[in-house]
Amino acid sequence: MLTNRLEDYLQYLRFEKRYSAHTLLAYQNDLNHFIYFLREQFELEEENSLENYHIRSWLATLKAKKQVARTINRKLSSLNSFFVFLLKNNFLKKNPASQIRSLKLPERLPTFIKENEAEILLEEIDFEEGFKGKTDRLICELLYETGMRRSELVSLQKNDIEFSLKQIRVFGKGKKERLIPINFLLLEKINDYLEVKKTQENSNREFLLVLENGKPLYAEYVYSVVKKYLTMVTTLNKRSPHVMRHSFATHLLNNGANIQAIKELLGHSSLAATQVYTHNNIDQLKEIHRKNHPRG
Repeated sequence: MLTNRLEDYLQYLRFEKRYSAHTLLAYQNDLNHFIYFLREQFELEEENSLENYHIRSWLATLKAKKQVARTINRKLSSLNSFFVFLLKNNFLKKNPASQIRSLKLPERLPTFIKENEAEILLEEIDFEEGFKGKTDRLICELLYETGMRRSELVSLQKNDIEFSLKQIRVFGKGKKERLIPINFLLLEKINDYLEVKKTQENSNREFLLVLENGKPLYAEYVYSVVKKYLTMVTTLNKRSPHVMRHSFATHLLNNGANIQAIKELLGHSSLAATQVYTHNNIDQLKEIHRKNHPRG
């Protein structure tokens, strides 16, 4: 039965692929919704009874409920991954979703702050006094100067900082490891933070960044910090940790960095995910041309 196969699949994602709890929940919700749909609409519960039209019918239902293309594509991707797992384990004879194409997405360019806004944030803004302010400042500095994801920052450990090599070891999606170089100034700030952290009672020794009560950071806290301080320097509607990541990549590209190098720093699995930043660079070149060319 599909419900049994789903449990096998989730165990595989949890223990072999080592997906995060958040990612696991997304897969579970998507696939449970599909299995429920099959049971209610077709009284179907066996994986080898699945046909192409069952999936198309489900997708049509999602469209009728006004779900956006990006959400529908994510659900289809969850389904496809599930079927691939079933095929590899001989639970399924064919992939009923193999001929179904993802919906075309509207182009969405990354949101980023300007370089002078980043400078104001890190050099001129007054953070709170005391240990909390030091933590909040280092959160912003690490996100902007390394381009790491919020989840990567939260899980960053003290031992991931390689002081002698001037680099940080980061574990991204699927526990894939990458190394991010950092400058001496940021290393000094990290070292200063660790010295102050030693004076805090009950501070977690394993994680790099902790709260005032000594416990490790959590995702919502990082989001609230970034939103608070970005509000002071930009009028962008979106003011999230991912904006800092986008800013890191965009500013590197605008200053001549190789797109392949940016891909490695961001931990993207394919170059296609990184190439979206070239659109911003092209827009900047157009603006330079307009302002400076005699016939611009």
